[in-house]
Amino acid sequence: MDNELKARIERIGKLVEQVHSPAAIELVQTMMDFHRAAIDRMMEIVADTDQLGLDIIGTLAADELVSNMLLLHGLHPLGIDERVKTALDGVRPYLNSHGGDVELIEVADGVVKLRLIGTCGDCPSSTATLRGAIEKAIREAAPEVVSIE
Repeated sequence: MDNELKARIERIGKLVEQVHSPAAIELVQTMMDFHRAAIDRMMEIVADTDQLGLDIIGTLAADELVSNMLLLHGLHPLGIDERVKTALDGVRPYLNSHGGDVELIEVADGVVKLRLIGTCGDCPSSTATLRGAIEKAIREAAPEVVSIE
């Protein structure tokens, strides 16, 4: 996703926070409901086609922009556990290059519990850097995560 689009998405969030009029709030909610229903229907149509349709849904869910839209509407085809595992798999080569790894203990009630493994767990500055990379990857894949321990 390019920087201009990220900035526009952030701007939407700031504008929504400024909405105080009941009519404006209802308008935003009605539009969100409409978008959710339409996207949900599109996903159903694609999924009902065949295995190719399921592959397309997987491809769509892997796209950062589409994935965020699906998450916004509660329609992402992958559960939080799977998205966290995928995020950890994505950051694992970086961790391995520093002599470490990460183990997923559990995901429950929006809390992700992890264990750092290897030499990266012994160096405070390295641990902070690696922890930051892990947290960034998880929050991008699963923004509904409440905390990472």
